[in-house]
Amino acid sequence: MEKYGSNHRCPKRVDEMEQGKEQLEQMEIEKLQGVIEAILFTMGESVELNRIASAIGHDEETTRKIIHSLMDRYGAENRGIGILELDDSFQMCTKKEMYEYLIRIAKQPKRYVLTDVMLETLSIVAYKQPVTRLEVEKIRGVKSDHAVNKLVEYGLIEEKGRLDAPGRPLLFGTTEEFLRRFGVQSLDELPTLQPEQIAHFKEEAEDEAQLRLDI
Repeated sequence: MEKYGSNHRCPKRVDEMEQGKEQLEQMEIEKLQGVIEAILFTMGESVELNRIASAIGHDEETTRKIIHSLMDRYGAENRGIGILELDDSFQMCTKKEMYEYLIRIAKQPKRYVLTDVMLETLSIVAYKQPVTRLEVEKIRGVKSDHAVNKLVEYGLIEEKGRLDAPGRPLLFGTTEEFLRRFGVQSLDELPTLQPEQIAHFKEEAEDEAQLRLDI
């Protein structure tokens, strides 16, 4: 029987070592693929190959091979996204087969939630319009930039010109969408707002401001 000395390795041990090396290499490749995936997703636009190579610490040729293997994975796994190669740059994109579904979701009506702060701000604009942001904030007692901006984004209030005063601040008022959403034909149908209700708005706003300070 042949015996293996110090200069010989058991074939089984050699195979295990080679297998372990391949596994480590595969783990490293998958890790780098994850890094590249994060880079392309975060950047949003095309990223030059040399910049990606510099980020992962490899030469451009190796980096290109890693990206190509990631592209193959996307294709084999039937993913909704892919990677587009543009000369010496790469960009993450949606596969064209998914456009139909993107159009469907884009056509669905947007849903939004009106917080108590937004409802208070909207009430003040509705009853005091046209009103400036500063006037809203005087009634609420706190900054209302976010609430006003969101209400404009939702199409419930809009700019109604500028106040003839120093700085010419913007005036805001409600929209037709506001009337539709709240089921009234005109502002005349809105219930009368009592002074104590405005005082209540201000009290709640002051509590809100104090809560932020406490946090």
